[in-house]
Amino acid sequence: MLAAIFERTGSAEEVLRVVSLPDPAPDPGEVRVRVRVSGVNPTDWKARASGSRLEADGGPGLIWPYQIPGQDGAGTIDAVGPGVDADRVGERVWVHLAAAGRPHGTAAGYVCVPADRALPLPDGVPFEQGAGIGIPFVTAHHCLHADRDIQGATVLVTGGAGAVGNAAVQLAKLAGARVIATVSSPRKAELASAAGADVVLDYGEPDFSSDLRDAAPDGIQHVVDVALTTNFPTYVGALQQQAVIASYAVEASGVATVAHMTAMECNLLVRFVLLYTLPDSVLRHAAESVNAALWAGQLTALPMQTFALDQIAQAHEAVEAGTVGRVLVEIP
Repeated sequence: MLAAIFERTGSAEEVLRVVSLPDPAPDPGEVRVRVRVSGVNPTDWKARASGSRLEADGGPGLIWPYQIPGQDGAGTIDAVGPGVDADRVGERVWVHLAAAGRPHGTAAGYVCVPADRALPLPDGVPFEQGAGIGIPFVTAHHCLHADRDIQGATVLVTGGAGAVGNAAVQLAKLAGARVIATVSSPRKAELASAAGADVVLDYGEPDFSSDLRDAAPDGIQHVVDVALTTNFPTYVGALQQQAVIASYAVEASGVATVAHMTAMECNLLVRFVLLYTLPDSVLRHAAESVNAALWAGQLTALPMQTFALDQIAQAHEAVEAGTVGRVLVEIP
């Protein structure tokens, strides 16, 4: 099979290359997926750029002699290992967390993953959309549902046009919440609105904090936040007592800070979310819930930018540069 690999960490152009490797065979409890499309997430470029990022993301560091990147993808099961129902052969699937603590990700012709990390993809959903579901939607689901029932709640989603943020807007609306999303441009506002946000605010506007309070006169009960340190001061005045904040991304400094006494006065619960260290049972529940919404036709996809496998470096660079929408790699 053809696969993108890196044998050391560094810039995308320096270390990523495409090689021919033997086709893998599934171990007990695994399925082998013929990958058609691989999704690129921020985790992928961070792992490739610095081995310490792999450790921070729940893996043991760079898995020598090489690592195939790609946590998310979509394709067709073509083989199963012992203990897996043979009827799954031929099933269209979307894959998540393929390279979590494992050497082989989805940027390859084939990938072997635990059977519960390959979920059935409806015939009417293209592989491109399937490859963009994994980490963003599973992260968003856990951020929203780990602590409380959000039906009827006012939920703030910062970065409503980002992959996780947009997924959070969709899933929060499906759960019966009222959603306020923040963005930084008119184009991003369109994406957040299309996902179902009831109110969309530009956080760069000088009156943002007061506009947010006006949009949530009874207070915000739940926040899904992409940049806790930066955003917390802008919305703390609009929080309800005992609000929940779910923080799922690390800012450049690597340190999240909040005004301690202010947080205490609100009796806040701050949850930090990293999929790679969550129990399998929690991941399974989130993925199955997301898949139920997918099969019900309730999920929409962000705009997609597609690269060929031999353009894997450019794909990583696009995500690193903050491209709006999903970045995908087609696998030959």
